[in-house]
Amino acid sequence: MRNNRRLIWLAAAAAALMLAAQAHAILPIQHWQAKSGARVYFVENRNLPMFDLSVEFPAGAAYDTREKSGAAGMTSQLLRLGAGGMSEDEIARQLADVGAQMSPQFEADRAGLALRTLSSAAERKQALDVYARVLQRPEFPAAVLEREKIRLISALKEADTKPDTIAALSFYRLVFREHPYALRSSGEVDTVSALTRGDLVEFYRRHYVAQQAVVAIIGDLSREEAAAIAEQVTAGLPQSAGVEFTLPPVAELSAGSTRIIAHPALQSHIMIGAPGVRRDDPDYFTLFVGNHVLGGGGFTSRITEEVRQKRGLAYSSYSYFAPQLQRGPFLIGMQTQRDQAQEALAVVRKTLRDFIDDGPTEKELTAAKQNIVGGFPLRIDSNRKIHGYLALIGFYRLPLTYLDDFVKNVENVSVAGIKSAFARRIDPDKLVTVVVGAAEEAK
Repeated sequence: MRNNRRLIWLAAAAAALMLAAQAHAILPIQHWQAKSGARVYFVENRNLPMFDLSVEFPAGAAYDTREKSGAAGMTSQLLRLGAGGMSEDEIARQLADVGAQMSPQFEADRAGLALRTLSSAAERKQALDVYARVLQRPEFPAAVLEREKIRLISALKEADTKPDTIAALSFYRLVFREHPYALRSSGEVDTVSALTRGDLVEFYRRHYVAQQAVVAIIGDLSREEAAAIAEQVTAGLPQSAGVEFTLPPVAELSAGSTRIIAHPALQSHIMIGAPGVRRDDPDYFTLFVGNHVLGGGGFTSRITEEVRQKRGLAYSSYSYFAPQLQRGPFLIGMQTQRDQAQEALAVVRKTLRDFIDDGPTEKELTAAKQNIVGGFPLRIDSNRKIHGYLALIGFYRLPLTYLDDFVKNVENVSVAGIKSAFARRIDPDKLVTVVVGAAEEAK
């Protein structure tokens, strides 16, 4: 029996080493600045005859104004719906002819356009020609804009009746208040209604500039081919006026607050949280591993154990940090029966306070590390996933060794470090709580 266990252990170790070797082979990141001023991040991978490309900019929803909320999202949406003398149908047809896929990328901090296509010469040429036209010569057709406004306004009106939407909007407004992160990424019905083609043209010219572009490429290309592609897709972008757009810091919450909103939903939708951390925060990995114990580890996390396993108060309960250019949210979320909402809230609050006071146990920390490290190869097991990390590393200016150092950074986390980081970042007396689906509305 002992020999069998040893053989199993050796086989598992060998498999892990093979996965590590495969991962290391695709991790070396080449980085340079294109003549256009764009920053380029490239990984060569000859395993498949295709490549993934994206160009992203500081042009996400956080760069909207309250008066023109939704301009960023609509600009992103309309990029591929008419450009360079081509209609949206022509764009779609030419991409389909060569089996290419093009999709908008849009978040609070960043926005851009992604392309996946074959690396063979004819297919690559046609796909890149369409992609470059879309990225550099969008037309924002007035008729298409009006159509998309009608579609979006209808979707917003429907979403505004749903408890999860109501909870999220209230939560972000209470946590971020006057900060741009409080803005709805899609815009509001009244602001979307007022958007004009001129608003989109202005937003594009201000934010989709070559000098602030981040190009991420992975696939069946040489360094020379990748460099030529980066130049092709960024050379014709608008030029910067020398202004680099930044976001203001997120202010601390001065006190906790609770918002209870009546809704006929059968379940209460609950969100609890506060400003969390920036993407470049030195405590990121400590908080990431700690939160795996608290509420990010699924059935093994404390919140799930206390709320679902022991008491059956919610089917799903979780917590996470969402780091951004500035401090993104720390959030605990769950749904529970209306008459159990107060009990569930009390359990979660106590669980969080105990975790901040005492930190995880050594056993919990060891299990969390094993789970995260064991799952790491799955984070980089495809070109698409690695491409996502390339774009992340480039946009947030993370170390080029971010993926190589991932496991080491996780393994270096300690119980004392988690306790200290949570105590400094999360004050249980200064949390926003939103409950949608209660018997009566209160403030």
